[in-house]
Amino acid sequence: MQIRKAVEKDISIIAAHDRWIGKEELARKIDTGRLFVIFEADTFVGWMRYGLFWDNTPFLNMLHLLEPFRGRGIGTKALQFWESEMRKLGYRLVMTSTAQTEYAQHFYVNNGYKAAGSFQMANEPLEILFLKNI
Repeated sequence: MQIRKAVEKDISIIAAHDRWIGKEELARKIDTGRLFVIFEADTFVGWMRYGLFWDNTPFLNMLHLLEPFRGRGIGTKALQFWESEMRKLGYRLVMTSTAQTEYAQHFYVNNGYKAAGSFQMANEPLEILFLKNI
């Protein structure tokens, strides 16, 4: 498995799967170094992107693996990679969130994250915030 910061040539492959943000925002994530791609051999398997909550705490907005690559430990390795990158940048606390209806909440708990609150947007399931000291 290889994880690296995304570069401009990665935008088209990510955009083909990432239905949550547009190519312009993907380009901004690349410019700020906040978008990673995940490969197994030469096969694209997923991506991670993050921002800063309150402009000072890394918030993992997306860790997405394509369906055939789930359940194989790739997500855990990717999350550990991201946490390591955040430590290198001097951060000691990271955040993420997931919908209460998604299995991902168990993934984060199993990887040491603690529920820290929740909120609910109109017509959406409850969103759970998670924190982890790294």
